[in-house]
Amino acid sequence: MPIIVNLDVMLARRKIRSRELAMRIELTEANVSLLKSGKVRGIRFDTLERICAVLDCQPGDILEYVPDSADDAQDARAAGRKSA
Repeated sequence: MPIIVNLDVMLARRKIRSRELAMRIELTEANVSLLKSGKVRGIRFDTLERICAVLDCQPGDILEYVPDSADDAQDARAAGRKSA
């Protein structure tokens, strides 16, 4: 999957446990665990906003795009040119 979730890294940097984050963003611990593991297909913007507020970070600190291959990166750039 080309989107990497670095939530565990940000939690460690901020010295915040998953349980505390879950309470503060009003999400279950199970859902925070799924986010940390990257086993989710998407995230709601309001959830991402709450995470960023608690961790005092930007969405790019949590989510990272890494193409599977050079072909994927080229396809993404081509799609960007078509929509512009």
